[in-house]
Amino acid sequence: MNIHIEENTAEAQGEMSAKYICTANHGFAPYAQEELRRLFGSVKSTVLIPGEVLLVTLPQESDEIERRLGLAEPRFLRHMFPVQWQWVENEAAQDQVWVDGLVRFILEDGRLNGAKIAIQPRKSEASLWQESASALRDMLQTRLGDSGAEFVVRDADWIISVFASKDSVLAGISTPQQNLSDWSGGAIRFQREEGQISRAKFKLLEAEAVFGIDFAAFHEALDIGAAPGGWSSFLLERGLKVTAVDPAKMHPSVLASPQLTHIRKNADSVKFREGQFDLLVCDMSWSPKQTAKMVIDLLYALVPGGTAVVTVKLMSKKPMALIGEVISLFEAAQMQVQRAKQLFHNRDEITLYMIKY
Repeated sequence: MNIHIEENTAEAQGEMSAKYICTANHGFAPYAQEELRRLFGSVKSTVLIPGEVLLVTLPQESDEIERRLGLAEPRFLRHMFPVQWQWVENEAAQDQVWVDGLVRFILEDGRLNGAKIAIQPRKSEASLWQESASALRDMLQTRLGDSGAEFVVRDADWIISVFASKDSVLAGISTPQQNLSDWSGGAIRFQREEGQISRAKFKLLEAEAVFGIDFAAFHEALDIGAAPGGWSSFLLERGLKVTAVDPAKMHPSVLASPQLTHIRKNADSVKFREGQFDLLVCDMSWSPKQTAKMVIDLLYALVPGGTAVVTVKLMSKKPMALIGEVISLFEAAQMQVQRAKQLFHNRDEITLYMIKY
């Protein structure tokens, strides 16, 4: 049996570099890697889950990496955590061997005593850890019960991240800000409600959480391409008056609201008062540039200082260039892009959060 345990800090490696577990939406890891390459130059990576999770080595120290990511938020990189401890095997070994080493690594960190701690384990399909990720979390929490830490799910001071692959276990201790998210793997999950019209509602719920948008603070919204009404129903729940534009039918539960006006026309054939709305949303499965043009043509109806939340479908084989072109179109139309991010619930699209000049 050949077992290797190491701390993967810059000091331990003897060079200016740092390792991270990086996660993107399925199929978009290559674009997250390209974002890192543009920010940091040389990027070495190993695939842990195809198209989704990478072990990345960046040629800077962790402080500089965090500084650059703070200045230029990645759009496809959803989550990352620093690898400070790693266990690698060449032959079969019992879980107890690496579990003991991992627990020692965590307990030696003096920052945990009295702090709020979240344990976030993940695993690949073929993994050294045969049980579920939640079972690994429960086991670690039991082993760390005398550490003086308060174990929480959200709003942690520190996150203990663990990733178990088929031949290694990697771990790190970091803040939610360093991880780009306080959710495990950046995967924000919501429970489907009884009578929920569609999963599209989760996109606005996530935008609300990630972008910090207080949708309840708006008064009147325009929902373009609204059918069957997932986004309209969310906005109605937040207390807004909603005008839904779509030639298709809306769900009966949405139509029952006295706060909803449904205009059964295409968006390019409707007219509104100038500055009628303080919120504009659009979630359509349409050409990105056509969607941008349609939204831009209706921006006169958005009050100055109003907010727009728009999803852009990534139909191109060059999504990074496409996003740049769409953002340029909106900026030319006096929209300031606050955030542009592929959220967990976006799948093959990206969400733009914008404010009108």
